Amino acid sequence: MIGNDPLFDELADAAPGAAWRLPLRRRLAVDLPLTAVELRPPRRDLAGDRAMDAWIDVYHAVRGFARRDTVVFLTDNAIGTGEEENVAHLVKNLGPDAPRGRIVPFLTLKHSLDYCLRFAARVQAERFPALVVLGGDAHDGVPRCLPRAWMLRERLRSACPGLLLGGWANPYRDPREQVGFLVEHADSLDFVLTQVVSHHDPGPVERFLAEVDRQRLRAPLLFGVFHYRSARRRTLETLARFIPVPRAEIERDFAERGLTAEQITARTVRWLAGLGVRRVYVSNLETGRAPERLARIATAAGTGPTR
Repeated sequence: MIGNDPLFDELADAAPGAAWRLPLRRRLAVDLPLTAVELRPPRRDLAGDRAMDAWIDVYHAVRGFARRDTVVFLTDNAIGTGEEENVAHLVKNLGPDAPRGRIVPFLTLKHSLDYCLRFAARVQAERFPALVVLGGDAHDGVPRCLPRAWMLRERLRSACPGLLLGGWANPYRDPREQVGFLVEHADSLDFVLTQVVSHHDPGPVERFLAEVDRQRLRAPLLFGVFHYRSARRRTLETLARFIPVPRAEIERDFAERGLTAEQITARTVRWLAGLGVRRVYVSNLETGRAPERLARIATAAGTGPTR
C-alpha cells in the first residue's frame, strides 16, 4: 500500500516538489494535491496557418505540462466537435523523446468497437500511461458501440494489462446510483473524473462525497472545474446544453463582483479543497496560454505552483 511505501515517506517530507517523480498510478494514490488540465486537440477542419498555430499551441502546452507534476487529458471530439485524433496528434507533434508519464487521452464509445480496441492498444504501445473511457456526449446523435463505458473498460483490462483506466461520474445525477456504478465495476477502474462542478452549487458535490464515503469507493477522484473565460450570455446558454452552468452567478461574478476568470475558477478549486478534495482537473483553458492561466489559478486558490 502507498502508506507503507518508503517513497511516500520521502514525499511527505519533500512534497509537493518531489511528486513529479512518481509513476502516474502511485501519484494518483498519494494524498497530495494534484492539478490536471483538460485540453482539446485542434479541429480537423482547420487548414493553413490556423492549423499550424493550433498545432503549435497544443505542442507547447502539452510539452510544458508534461515536464511538471500536471496531468494533461486530451479530449475525444468534445461536445460533438470534430477534433484531430488525440493519439495521432500527440505522436506526430510531441516527438519520440517527449515525457509522456502525465499525458492521458480520452476515448469515447462513439467509434466502432474494433477502433476502440485498436486505439487502446496504440495508447499503450506509444507509452502513454492511462486512458479515460467514457460514453461521450449524446447531443450529436452518434451511436455508441457499447451501451456502457464499463463494458469497454472490462475488455481493456485483459487486452491491455498495465494500462490505467479512468471512468466518469456525474455528481448532478442520483449520487447513490452514480457511486454504485463505480463500486460495482471497480475492478475496471483506476481513477474517476467527474462532470464539472461549481462552488455556486455545492449541494450535489456534498451529497456525492457523502455517498463515496458511505459506499467506500476507493478509486481516486478528480473533480472537474470549468474555466469561464467570460459571461457572454450566448456562450453560457450554449454551454448549458452540455454542462450545468450557474449562469446568473457567473454573470454576477464578472459584472458585479468584478472578479477575473482566474479568480472565479480559483474559488471553485479552493471550495473543493475545503471539502477535502485533493485532485482536480481544469477545463476550457486557452490552449496556448494554459500553463500561464493554470499558474494564476493555483496562486489565487492558494494551492501553490503547478511545477
